[in-house]
Amino acid sequence: MRKLIIGVLATLFTLLCVSAVGLYWVYQSVVSYSQTPLKLQQPMEFEVARGTSFSQMALALEQTGAIDELWKLKVLVKLHPELAKIRSGLYQITPNESIIELLEKLNQGRGMVFSVTLIEGQSIKEWRALLKQLPRIQWQEEPFLRVLRNNGDESNLPEGKFYPDTYHYGAGDSVLVILQQSYQKMQQELDKAWQQRDKSIPLKSPYELLIMASIIEKETGKASERPWISAVFTNRLRKGMRLQTDPTVIYGMGDRYQGNITRKDLREQTPFNTYRINGLTPTPIAAPSTASLMAAAQPADVDYLYFVSKNDGSHIFSKTLNEHNRAVDKYQRNR
Repeated sequence: MRKLIIGVLATLFTLLCVSAVGLYWVYQSVVSYSQTPLKLQQPMEFEVARGTSFSQMALALEQTGAIDELWKLKVLVKLHPELAKIRSGLYQITPNESIIELLEKLNQGRGMVFSVTLIEGQSIKEWRALLKQLPRIQWQEEPFLRVLRNNGDESNLPEGKFYPDTYHYGAGDSVLVILQQSYQKMQQELDKAWQQRDKSIPLKSPYELLIMASIIEKETGKASERPWISAVFTNRLRKGMRLQTDPTVIYGMGDRYQGNITRKDLREQTPFNTYRINGLTPTPIAAPSTASLMAAAQPADVDYLYFVSKNDGSHIFSKTLNEHNRAVDKYQRNR
């Protein structure tokens, strides 16, 4: 009987040892597996839909060819159950990424981030065309007007009220997410410029400053000239002179503009043609930068009334019409 008990105990001990060795092998195999790079030749997008379970995600991942030996993945999350809590989203997975790194990314929800740059000096029309082409964006009709209304602005006049900058968004985000940030940034920058304005400038409201800044933005090819351009327009307003700036004519022409302005265009009566109207245009004509906002708020202390392009992005500034005409003869009429 004693020999039998000893034999049974020996067998049990052997089985336990074998089991322990087997479990240790499984553990080491799974640990090694977790550090294995994904089986990819190039980066790819991997989407986890809302409500997807870990098992469903793992099967989908295996079907892409990024992983194999699915049982090891299941054992891994048994050892680390917190990794089974994945978040929905669009992810980029790469060949040099290990399985454990991917699981941590899914667990933390570090999805793909996209970006778009809204360029200063462009119009709402140009921005709308850009935004509609963005990848993975949720488009909504009349997004600029929607944002205005969401912020209590019922004017239906979005031009110039959105700030040009680079914005980031996630897959599936609404375009309104981008434009809300842009709108808020412009309100902040405009308020800052208005608070720091020279109190003597002939502008009655932040909106008028926004209009002036948009015209400066379109006229400026050389950043250092912004305060001088602003001074010319400010001086003309003070004297009751028309602004007579070509970008306003172009804006008023809309789709008819094909790259050239004729004398007929300059004579055409549009709400934006500053050769025909007095004072500022009824709305901004583009999205101004902070530099243009500050130039509108703080024009240079010079008495210029005219400027003409030198065709290299810079301008010649003049105090009198005779000086201006000579500059026009030199840089424009004799081209």
